[in-house]
Amino acid sequence: MTPVTERSTPTLAPAELQFRTPRIADGIRMWEIARDSQVLDVNSGYAYVLWCRDYAATSVVAADEFDRPVGFVTGYRRPESPGTLFVWQVAVDEDQRGRGVAARMLHTLLDRLRPCGVTRLETTISPDNTASIALFTALAQQRDTHITRTDLFVPDDFPDSHLAEDLYTIGD
Repeated sequence: MTPVTERSTPTLAPAELQFRTPRIADGIRMWEIARDSQVLDVNSGYAYVLWCRDYAATSVVAADEFDRPVGFVTGYRRPESPGTLFVWQVAVDEDQRGRGVAARMLHTLLDRLRPCGVTRLETTISPDNTASIALFTALAQQRDTHITRTDLFVPDDFPDSHLAEDLYTIGD
């Protein structure tokens, strides 16, 4: 569920982006980025606005020099495992891809949540999504920890046409 594509010509240097907690007003832009990605499962606009209200502390946006979101990571702490951050979606605007924005957002989020006891990250990725697999594998390497893959959801678990989703776990 965490498709990522990282390619394109940059328009801003990475240092010009700021990484911050999402605000309710960012929900519209997050929905647009997800829709425009053409690979993410796009949730309702309401879901993104609600996410910005209820899960802002466990999510991050990359904002350009005009404070306009150009990427986001949505996540939540698993209720039965509060030391685990589940990453729901990672998305980056097409003109920002290929610059490491997705990885920087993930590092920012994990660093922010470390004092809260988060030591593990989980995400699901379909087997054909090599870009996301590479992103999370590199994240584990950069954080000097391990990554494991296990089966989680099969296509029959979904009400619509959907590939399997494997669970990737990074950390303890």
